[in-house]
Amino acid sequence: MNLNTPIKDISKITAQVAPKFNKLGLRTINDLLFYFPFRYEDYSNLIKIQDIQPGILLTIKVKIELLESRRSFHKKMLLVEAVVADETGKIKVIWFNQRYIQRTMVAGDEVYLSGKAILTDLGLEFHNPTFEKVNKYDKFTAHTARIVPIYSTTEKLTQRQIRFAMKRALVAVPQILDWLPQDIMNTSKLTRLQQAIYQIHFPLNNQELEKAKFRLKFNEIFLLQARNNLIKQELLHLQAEKIIFKEKETREFVNNLPFKLTESQKKSAWKIIKDLGKSKPMNRLLEGDVGSGKTIAAAIAILNVLLNKKQVAYMAPTEILASQQFLALNNIFKKYNFNIALLTRSVVKKNILIKKINTGEVDLVIGTHALIQDKVNFKDLDFVIIDEQHRFGIAQRKELQNKARQQKDKKDFSPHFLSMTATPIPRSLALTVYGDLDLSVIDEMPKNRKKIITKIIEPHERKDAYNFINSEIQKGRQIFVVCPLIDPSDKLGAKAVKDVFEKLDKKVFKDIKIEILHGKIKSEKKEKIMREFLENKIKILVSTSVIEVGIDIPNATVMMIESAERFGLAQLHQLRGRVGRSEHQSYCFLFTESDSENTFKRMQALAQSVNGFELAEKDLEFRGPGEVYGIKQSGFYDSLKIAKLTDWPVIQAVQIEIEKIFKSDANLNNHAEIKEKIKDFEKNVHFE
Repeated sequence: MNLNTPIKDISKITAQVAPKFNKLGLRTINDLLFYFPFRYEDYSNLIKIQDIQPGILLTIKVKIELLESRRSFHKKMLLVEAVVADETGKIKVIWFNQRYIQRTMVAGDEVYLSGKAILTDLGLEFHNPTFEKVNKYDKFTAHTARIVPIYSTTEKLTQRQIRFAMKRALVAVPQILDWLPQDIMNTSKLTRLQQAIYQIHFPLNNQELEKAKFRLKFNEIFLLQARNNLIKQELLHLQAEKIIFKEKETREFVNNLPFKLTESQKKSAWKIIKDLGKSKPMNRLLEGDVGSGKTIAAAIAILNVLLNKKQVAYMAPTEILASQQFLALNNIFKKYNFNIALLTRSVVKKNILIKKINTGEVDLVIGTHALIQDKVNFKDLDFVIIDEQHRFGIAQRKELQNKARQQKDKKDFSPHFLSMTATPIPRSLALTVYGDLDLSVIDEMPKNRKKIITKIIEPHERKDAYNFINSEIQKGRQIFVVCPLIDPSDKLGAKAVKDVFEKLDKKVFKDIKIEILHGKIKSEKKEKIMREFLENKIKILVSTSVIEVGIDIPNATVMMIESAERFGLAQLHQLRGRVGRSEHQSYCFLFTESDSENTFKRMQALAQSVNGFELAEKDLEFRGPGEVYGIKQSGFYDSLKIAKLTDWPVIQAVQIEIEKIFKSDANLNNHAEIKEKIKDFEKNVHFE
């Protein structure tokens, strides 16, 4: 058995459940070993029956004296009952609706039972304890009498099945290569990788578990920061076209804007212009809160590039956002004779447009992933803007870089890169995740913006909220309604777009034009719906969080969010930012059926704060970075399986070692194993 052995070949049992492992993305033993538990149950407290206390997590080692099944009084439930004993006493055990228990154990078997005893009218009893037979040939327990791993799973794949496969897979652990140099292992006091893998799955004790966690977190943060440093080194050897600053034209452009730039916008735009004037490629992240004016800062840079007769590519994650920015930039540059085009999957006459891009007839092209398709080659691409940076992977950026390089026929050429994001990221985290990028932050809002009034709406206040929404519609305003799900789900208990749309359309707002929008609707229809909403033909838009970024409807004044507790604070702030984009007073209504104290605190934090960066910090406190920046929300590196972006002791330890390595070996030429691991890391890094 080796690391590449398929899970189905581990045993007859795993062969039967291999398709379920596949659903989790686990196909080989290597995949399995690097699938870490998300929590643990401590069943290491092994005691005698006479010492059992109710409500305490414990394990007993006992012999089964009696085991039988019967139907409950109403015959709706199968009860498997047992009497178990050790030298100090006896206790009753009941398993509910677990028929297989009788096929697994018989009277006379010696077993471990783990769980909590409860006090009933008949005395102490164990209900549904975890069990495991005592094996005199194999002292290794996987489910009881130890700190037991709990894994994220999928339908009908049990914890016992995962632990059974994991225990068998441990035989391949010695084949895992420890790729960190010994001097780093020594100075950072790291446990060996093989030992860390053993202990992360089946820890001997909490001390060994913490050592394993530290080592595996160190690995992930190390690769992230090493990869950032490598990119920085690569950029030092690349050349870009200098973009000459058109001072007179830029001043005229800014003076003719219908609003005054904020100091933040001016500083950010100036940093970008200075970067564009260098022969080294710019690699900058422009971070700004919802509505802070990132587009206009980028437009000033675009103006200078286009006046230098160079091409610009603007890449957005969705067709809706690409279309929105196409309209916005057309409006911004309406006085100029620039040829601006939109390239998305649904564009008509695509081949003709691609030909114009490739011959240089198009100056500025705004698009989605369609920009990196094989046929698109460009003529003179010198500036690339990536909107919502975290939604794109390294591969997409490299693809655009390669296209620009091929057109110039220069191996060391790179266009200038500007990445943008409206997802509020605390500065310290941004530097950790995007360490290869220079950072600019627009941290003030345009003047004369009214504060959005945010209210938590309890169930008994729903009717009043509907009446208020109706009054806003009568004034000519429009409404966003956002739900976490497309289809109803009994399991999640959250509001679904289709249900809410039906209710509002048929019962609450019968005479008002309402439309539905979600990810499963075809692109053409999405575009039509958004156009009609922009033209005020649709009054209420019921949607998923697909409208989170880039939808600019100045006439919309109410953002109504159903099952608000299902969203993170950063995402709620993004959604709230879809209103309040004009002189009209705007409102955000948070509907929640949850009565948990944590939910109330989170909703209160949103209601009381308008600063996205503050909210991002609070979101970390409430939910942790796995929820805030993991695959569940904004699509940050999902290769961080165990590390968190707030693991400061780990991050600091890694930074010290990274600085030492790159000081003596800037391109990792003497660290081949690390370089190879970074390549593997990049393959596994992608964004939602």
